[in-house]
This record gives sequence, structure tokens and C-alpha cells, in this order.
Amino acid sequence: MKILTSAEMKEIDRRTIEDIGIPGPVLMENAGIQVFRVLQALFPGLAQEKIVIVAGKGNNGGDGLVVARHLRNHGARPQVLLLGSKGEVRGDAALNLKIALAVGVAVKEVRSFSDWKKQQKALQEAAIIVDAIFGTGLVKPAAGLYATAIESINKTRAFKLTVDIPSGLSSDTYEVIGPAVKADLTVTLAAPKIAHVLPPAEEFVGDFVVADISIPPFVFDDEALKLEMVEKASLLACFRKRKRESHKGNYGHLFIIAGSLGKTGAAALAARAAYKTGAGLVTVGTPRTCLPIVARSMMELMTEPLAETEEKTISSEALPRVLDLIKEKDAVIIGPGISTQESTRRFVWNLIPKIRQPLVIDADALNILSQKQELLKKLPKPAILTPHPGEFARLLGLTVPEVLGKRLELVPCFAQKHGVILVLKGYRTLVGAPDGRVFVNPTGNPGMATGGTGDVLSGMIGSLLMQQKDPLMAALAAVYLHGMSGDLASRRVGERAIVAGDLIRFLPQAVKAMEMEAEAQRG
Repeated sequence: MKILTSAEMKEIDRRTIEDIGIPGPVLMENAGIQVFRVLQALFPGLAQEKIVIVAGKGNNGGDGLVVARHLRNHGARPQVLLLGSKGEVRGDAALNLKIALAVGVAVKEVRSFSDWKKQQKALQEAAIIVDAIFGTGLVKPAAGLYATAIESINKTRAFKLTVDIPSGLSSDTYEVIGPAVKADLTVTLAAPKIAHVLPPAEEFVGDFVVADISIPPFVFDDEALKLEMVEKASLLACFRKRKRESHKGNYGHLFIIAGSLGKTGAAALAARAAYKTGAGLVTVGTPRTCLPIVARSMMELMTEPLAETEEKTISSEALPRVLDLIKEKDAVIIGPGISTQESTRRFVWNLIPKIRQPLVIDADALNILSQKQELLKKLPKPAILTPHPGEFARLLGLTVPEVLGKRLELVPCFAQKHGVILVLKGYRTLVGAPDGRVFVNPTGNPGMATGGTGDVLSGMIGSLLMQQKDPLMAALAAVYLHGMSGDLASRRVGERAIVAGDLIRFLPQAVKAMEMEAEAQRG
């Protein structure tokens, strides 16, 4: 599902109206009736509810007027507070104002602060407030009467439904530009916008519904539209039923280079996650001293002792043995818990240019890579990098706030420049593809912000990388499944209690759910 800017949405509207021939009033009618249907589903006794629609003078207000008409036609008595005069309403919105008045919708003009003050009683008594003040084109903070209206709406106890985007947010940024309606539910039209899906703006959106307003799907098939929301349906091919005659060799042999003294858990988590995601075989290469601990973490796991430093990290002397070990492997993960000890750094720097298998680089290996960035030119294809914001900041030579503030620009730029798949971990993980596309993952929760969850993800990505022909699809499926496991864990144990092991505990349940949907999809 594409995620659009206001300019992209405007162009799609233009193409729909001018090239395809669906008139603007029809799109507005479709928008309004979809919002009405959402209200109807939420409130069985809708006709008895006190409903106030706060409408602007533009198309968003026109959508609100269509909602008011359908409410009126179904027995409700909505009240519209129009922020402006009736004569200021233009275009398709003016048409729907005329129709609303003709069917008896109460529309009160609010042209001043004193006019707004007179409506406070109706606002406070409302059970439902529909916010239809601004649409997607807002670029500067709401001010004056509009800011006052937004503040008043937020102070009520009413259920707040927003049409398209909470008024006061800009659709083109996830930053909060000024006062904005804090909605309980947002019904966005045709496609989500940036503010709907990324924090902090996302926090004003509430629950989120995308309304079909009859724009043909092929209109969104434009290579220039690079930002997308990951949809479960697009991933189900990764979870189709296995053939009866298959064997462990069909699902790959993964080699994980991980662990050091005190960080053996990282190796164990990555390995267990890889197996639970369907890998045929998993071998962990770890410092000799650490091997017994890692081996005991899972009976099915194979291990290889590697030459170690005095600090019990992987030594540069382990390189020949590792090169021999990876010859017959189908994918490699390097990084979880290996430390950044000097000899370990030399090991990583010398190993990376010699790897020819699909490669996942995580954790300490990313920090080591950031110190010798010319190696980015020598990565195998495919290579998947999985930094958290701090690791990505080190790769770019920026601060974490700079990374978070510009992540929608930095992720595709890095992925394109280096020809890699970049997984920027966090709430709403971003996956950047070498062709410049960026995918926003919808699963996951704050309980996953705990040590080891990234190790779990690297194991899952490595596992699916062997099982899928398309490495981007493997990364997207792993990230989605990872968040889904976290959501299952959250429902069972609560966000605060989640640890990385819980993701593995609920991973089979998540995999099974995806497999069942994949079978249902095939019929």
C-alpha cells in the first residue's frame, strides 16, 4: 500500500478526475459515505447520538458535509459548525453545502471567536465529533480561530473521528507542526499519508482506517511512488505449505558468526530464531571458550569453536577456519555479540570482502564496518544491514536525532548508494531497497525495546534469506513476522514484561497464523 505526500495525492486525484473521468463530486461523495459507514459500524444507535461536525471551507469540509447528509438521511440530527461563511465555500464543497442545506442539515457559520464561544455547549454535549477542518494540504501551523477550534475539540470527552488527517497535522511530515486534533479514529481517503504512519504525528491519528473512494488501483502503480506500507497479504507467498518430499537441505544451512564472553546470549537468540523461522540447518561459529554455553542453548544447534583473543572474543586468527566453514553454507550472519575488540575488528574487515553468500550484517559488525566504510563497496549481493538508529548514525557520521529526523531520506539514499537492503530497526521499522523504495512495517510495539530483540531479528532474516528467492521479500517478511511475534507476546504477558526470548516463544504461533492465511489465500 503506497504512502503518499499531499502533492502525490493531489496528482492521483487529478488523474482520476481528468484522465479516467470520475468527477470530483463523486470522489467526495464516496469519501463521505465511507466515513458514515465507519460511524454506523461503530455506533449501532447512531441516530440517537449527539453529533457535531466541525468543517472547514475546503474539500475536507465538503467531505464532512457529505457525512452530515448521510447521517441526516438515516435519522440522526447532526450539527455542522462551519469555520467561515457559507459564501466562502467553493467548488465541490459548495455543491455539497447546498445539498446538505436542502435536506435539512443544520449548518451554523462560525466566523469569529465570539461565534465559536457560542457553540461550546453543543460541543461539550456531543457524543461524537467529526473533524473535517483541514485536509492533506496544510503546510503551516493552524492559527487563530482554527487553533482555538482544535484546542476546544481536544478538551471534549466526545469520540473524535477525523476525516483524512487530524486537522493541524501536515501530511508530508511525521513531525507535529502545531496544534492538532488528537483523534480516536482517522478515516484516511484512498491511501495513508506520512503523518499517519510515523511518530510523533502518528500519535494524533488514533486507530486508522483506509477508505476506498473508488480510485482505480492501477493509478497507484507508479514507480515514482517510493514509500509503501507493508501489507500482510503481500508476504503470504513466503509462508506457503512445504512440499511433502522436501528435506533439510531445501531450507538452507545458515552460518552465524556471533558471541563473545558475556554476550553468548546474542548468538543463542539469533540461532534459535533462525531455526524457529524454518532454517534447515544452523551452525554458530563462536569463540572457543563460549562454545559450551551456546551449544547448551539448543540441542538442535551445531557449533564451531573459533580462535579467540585473551578477552574471549573472535580472533583475527580465526579467518582461515571461517573461510573454510562458509564454503558450503547458504547464508551468513555476522555481528551479534562479537564485540569490537581490535583483533575481532581485523577479523571482520578481512572476512567481509571474501564472503560470496547472502550476508546479514548486524550489531557489533555494523560498528566495525563504520570504521572502514570502503568495505561497503565489497559486500556480496545480496547484503542486508540491520542497524538500530545508533548504529546507523555511526555508519553515516551523524547523530541519532539527525538520523531520526531525516530517516525517510537517509534510508533510501544509503540503500541506493551501496546497493544493499537496509533495515532501520525501531518502532515502525523502515526497510530500504537498492532501487530507492522504502517500506514501513506496521507490526510491533514498545515492549520490544529491550536487549536481544535485534539478535532475534537477524536470525529470522538469515533464515528467510535462504528460503526465499527475493531477498527484499525475505527481509520484509522477517521484519513483519518479528513485530507480529512481539504483538502476540504483548497480548499474553504485557509490554513491560517482554524479553527477547518471548519473541521466539511466540514465533511459532505467528508463523502458523501466516501459514494458515497463505493456505486460505490459495483457496
